[in-house]
Amino acid sequence: MPLTTRTLLHIDASARRHSFSREVGDAVADAWRSSHPDGRYVHRDLALTPVPQIDEAWTELCDHILAHQITDIARYPEAVRTPAQARAWAVVEPLLDEMVAADTILIATPMYNYSIPASLKAWIDQVTFPKMALTGRRFVVAYARGGAYGPGTPRHPVDHQERYLRDFFVGHFAIPDEAMTFLGTELVNARLDPGLARLRDAHDASHTTALAAARKIGGEL
Repeated sequence: MPLTTRTLLHIDASARRHSFSREVGDAVADAWRSSHPDGRYVHRDLALTPVPQIDEAWTELCDHILAHQITDIARYPEAVRTPAQARAWAVVEPLLDEMVAADTILIATPMYNYSIPASLKAWIDQVTFPKMALTGRRFVVAYARGGAYGPGTPRHPVDHQERYLRDFFVGHFAIPDEAMTFLGTELVNARLDPGLARLRDAHDASHTTALAAARKIGGEL
């Protein structure tokens, strides 16, 4: 899958129109666009335009592709045999096209209930169609979470946000671990929860560090 144009696919998953994950993701995207004025920028907001859950027709398409060992994405439409499958493919096709055309995939996501939003999981389920290698791409995850979940923290064992995304993209799309970057803001709830007010300075420092890292990596991609 050769790439001829520098393309950034930017996925937003926060249910909030103004959020820390969006702010960090936007910092990456703005720096990337400044460094690549001729590049192609594609933005998909999963809160404004939700991706539907996969259905039985989607599974039938995958089964056909796997059974007939269709490895060329351009041939995937050959799997469509029913109206329901045609509707399922109409959802999948633009999502796959956006991802395959990008050399950098930027995902801005909050942590919800120790993991990722359902909107992002729906997008992931749609583009796993079927297992394919996306070697040569870079994945950047700009995250925000209410507490602290990094290595060495008490809640690190229940971080199913970074761990899930890393395991999925490395395992499913054959992305080397070094091609993935995670950066984000911790302790967001310190702004709201009186019980965490003592951690406000740590939150502010985390956010400042995340924005600086986002601008740096966005300019280097």
